[in-house]
Amino acid sequence: MEFKREKYLQQLVDGMEIPLIKVVTGIRRAGKSYLLFTIFDRYLKEHGVPDDHIVKIALDDMDNIRLRDKEALYRFIKSKITDEGRYYILLDEIQYVSGFEDVLNSMLHIKNADTYVTGSNAKFLSSDIITEFRGRSDEIRVYPLTFKEYYEGLGGDKRDRLEEYMCFGGLPTVALMKSREQKIAYLKEIGDKIYLSDLKQRHRIKNETEFDELLDVLASGIGSLTNAKKLSDTFKTVNHALVSPNTVSKYIDYFIDAFLISRARRYDVKGKRYISTPAKYYFCDMGLRNARIDFRQIEPNHIMENLIYNELIARGFQVDVGVVEINAKNAAGNGVKKQLEVDFVANKGYERYYVQSVYSYYDAEKKEQERASFAHIPDSFERIIVTGDNGLPYRDDNGYRIDNLIHFLLNEL
Repeated sequence: MEFKREKYLQQLVDGMEIPLIKVVTGIRRAGKSYLLFTIFDRYLKEHGVPDDHIVKIALDDMDNIRLRDKEALYRFIKSKITDEGRYYILLDEIQYVSGFEDVLNSMLHIKNADTYVTGSNAKFLSSDIITEFRGRSDEIRVYPLTFKEYYEGLGGDKRDRLEEYMCFGGLPTVALMKSREQKIAYLKEIGDKIYLSDLKQRHRIKNETEFDELLDVLASGIGSLTNAKKLSDTFKTVNHALVSPNTVSKYIDYFIDAFLISRARRYDVKGKRYISTPAKYYFCDMGLRNARIDFRQIEPNHIMENLIYNELIARGFQVDVGVVEINAKNAAGNGVKKQLEVDFVANKGYERYYVQSVYSYYDAEKKEQERASFAHIPDSFERIIVTGDNGLPYRDDNGYRIDNLIHFLLNEL
């Protein structure tokens, strides 16, 4: 069984022949190596590229330990380029090479070499790539399986698959496991021994307990507005630990750089400006989030919101939390400013969508609440309410699109 990852393959194909280093980044275990060494390799061969014009080097393999020296690696690659034809250089786990930047920069000077690399996120972050290869690289961000990829790979009943996906997430290895016990054990192990241990080592974290507990707090509060000061106060009140707002902010940035979580900033829809704080945080993979809290808080409303956010991000949208300020009256009849929230403002080029996540929409109070935010938006971009209820998609009397979660995840906007 194979998950096709067609979107990412197309990005690799689109980058062929362009004189840039193609850098495949993303959370560990999302399938970067398989994408490059199996899916892309197969594509090249099916389109006539000879085997000896594809140079594949897995630098985490002990057989290639001598190539972890940058000069040895460069000489080896050069030795494989024996004619004027196009060569495709596929380097996996490039962070094993000390000074790999020199190798990649040198590859740009070989006119018939097209270079593709992956690296573990804890040592090879997108922020590092931006710094080292500004203007000389093309980043391809790989995410865990979307629900569409998950369902197309596994088949079965859509509702059952969605419940699995909401609980165990979209890491390909987890998706292929048969038993619940296997999935839980694996997610807990890689969460502690791979993701967090890598971050602690890279950033020389001394207060490991607070570092772990901050991720737990963020896992418990997905979709909640918060900031570093509030989280610092939580440590002081609940844990009786002094963790400064600056330290909290720094730790959060580490989690973001490692692709474990994403930050959604607040955007004033009417004022057309960003509001610096507070923000919302979402997990890149629900299985890793649920494993952090021992699968205790599996609230479908919060998980659904996280899934919608991830889906929009995977589709290439910039996603913010919308704020719509209106004039209202308080109980005494006095005029006051009131802020209504739009769960997501999704932008991509000239496209924009306003999206509300509502687990159960057929509640009169909830329906009015969700519609109120949309009613005060001063433009005509599409408004979508995604619900956890069953039923076919339709448009209500206001022209708002009402879509069930499964249909939303499986179909284009």
